[in-house]
Amino acid sequence: MASHPRIVAELGRPETPEETADRKAEASRVYRSSQTFRNLIAALIATLAIVFVVTAMVPRGDIAQNAKIDVAAQAQQVASGYGTKPVVPVVPSSWRVNAANVSGDKVATWTITYVPGTQGFLNVAQGFGADTTWDARLLNSAPSDGTVTIDGIVWTRYEIGDPAQAGNVSYALATAAGRDRIMVYGATDPDTAATAARALADQIRSLRAGAS
Repeated sequence: MASHPRIVAELGRPETPEETADRKAEASRVYRSSQTFRNLIAALIATLAIVFVVTAMVPRGDIAQNAKIDVAAQAQQVASGYGTKPVVPVVPSSWRVNAANVSGDKVATWTITYVPGTQGFLNVAQGFGADTTWDARLLNSAPSDGTVTIDGIVWTRYEIGDPAQAGNVSYALATAAGRDRIMVYGATDPDTAATAARALADQIRSLRAGAS
């Protein structure tokens, strides 16, 4: 049975072939647009689902803390490698150790870096076979301002007015320990430095006795 042309109500007559083609083209466009929108929504839902799954798979818990540095064990390795006895002060348990290693090209230097409080740092350094020029290199030639005696050990004292010119070091103590030099220095105060120096006194006396 032959189909009759579609009656256009607002015109009161059958639609022309051109109008039929336009109507079908518009219907196709609307259909494609609706499909695109559905696809967009489906893609968004899929993306959110993937994000949820990945997030659920991430392990929970606290961020792992850096492994605690065993200063005594590090010192033993240094002793066997350099044929000397690195100092290891017994400091307050609240002091955190950030590093303990040997560095330096001209003078091999054993350094323990402590964080005594909420800010600042304190280095305990031992220059193997070092002389007083080692002090100047570590402190960028900052001048000393006298001496101080702590538990029977005489230390050269450095109170640095411009820490930025000395690697952010504001206070330092230095002394001879047999063939080596010992320095306590950092962004710190005299009392904190004295605590470390006091903890080194017996070891310094031992190094001096061994070199005599």
